[in-house]
Amino acid sequence: MALTACSSGSDAPADDESTSADGTPEPADITLWLAGPDTPDALRDYLTSTFEEENPGSTLTIEQQEWPDLVTSLTTALPDAENTPDVTEIGNTQSPTFTTVGAFRDLTPLYEELGGDALLPSFVEVGMAEGKNYSLPYYFGSRYMFYRKDIWTAAGLEAPTTLSEFSDAVKELHTDSQSGFAIGGQDWRNGISWVFANDGELAVEEDGKWTSTLSDANTIKGLEQWQDVFEGASNVPASAMDVAYWDFLNDGTDGEAPEAATIMAPNWARWSIGDLTTNDDGEEVRDGMVDDSKYDIFGLPGVDGGLAPVFAGGSNIGISAQSQHPELAENLLRIIFSEEYQTMLGENGLGPANSDYVSSLGDDKFAQTMIDTAAVSQLTPAAPGWAAVEGASLYEQLFQAIAEGGDVTEIAAEYDEKITPMLNNG
Repeated sequence: MALTACSSGSDAPADDESTSADGTPEPADITLWLAGPDTPDALRDYLTSTFEEENPGSTLTIEQQEWPDLVTSLTTALPDAENTPDVTEIGNTQSPTFTTVGAFRDLTPLYEELGGDALLPSFVEVGMAEGKNYSLPYYFGSRYMFYRKDIWTAAGLEAPTTLSEFSDAVKELHTDSQSGFAIGGQDWRNGISWVFANDGELAVEEDGKWTSTLSDANTIKGLEQWQDVFEGASNVPASAMDVAYWDFLNDGTDGEAPEAATIMAPNWARWSIGDLTTNDDGEEVRDGMVDDSKYDIFGLPGVDGGLAPVFAGGSNIGISAQSQHPELAENLLRIIFSEEYQTMLGENGLGPANSDYVSSLGDDKFAQTMIDTAAVSQLTPAAPGWAAVEGASLYEQLFQAIAEGGDVTEIAAEYDEKITPMLNNG
């Protein structure tokens, strides 16, 4: 990561920030980078109009960056004061790579004002370096199980209460034409939940150095359980990832049977599942699982019951250390972390960063399951080089090798050797 140019200046405003006689920042145009289409247009419009209303003479330009290119774009733009975004969204797993090299402005003085301890702790942690806050949670998502209740019921099965019950059930539901549990072999973001459920770790830090711990006994146990489920329940290829699993739960347009009895997906997958209907614009869409005798959900159960920790989706947000308008950028964060905007996030199905406003998600089973699973979720290691590990697709390779039936202990040792050197190089 070529970010050494960002390694200074993160604790103070840029030198060319100017203020008026009354201490308010001079009007300017600032830029916000948002990743992908997750933030709806209505929220973008709110940010733009509110910022410009509260900062007379200033304007906000929102630019969308696509997730696959985000790290590369930020690596190029953040050190460049002339072209850096003032504020940027960043994936929660990518945040440590940038926070540890000073790419973001120190937000510690604003931490309490923007939500403090009410902010999602795991996301706060990955935005910290040396005890200071450099990025804060933007929104969270969670993942849980969507299933064909009619298929489970016909087989005499109910929603499982332990991880072993889940494994037994989905293997029983597996046929040549139907996955009991559809998951691609490279799908590590879902697969690491089995590691977390067994108290395993992907990597640990000691004396400032990170070490990959795939060979840890608990991690091995989780990976072996995942291998057993993949081999016994999924028809999805070992080389597959980023599969639209939700399509597998739906009946075919000509009445064909669904391709899967169970999937694991983010909470928003609901709106791609269900019977076909027509929306107000005359478009044919899925109804969001209206028929609760046919479709239902449950959180992945833990080894001894309760909920297994799942990998949390979502993102962080920070101010570029090279922003020439840091005070205006801080004013934008005040809007983003306001009650009004946090509530709007929840109303649009995005988990508010501030737990005080999670009620805005609603009170149905989808909202409650999202909240409950997010509460016990875990993130990938907050190592400086984690973004590089992801960029090299090492976890995709690891999980595919396991899905293909390889010896888990040998594969884990092989990938520990590959990953450990990368973890400490941001």
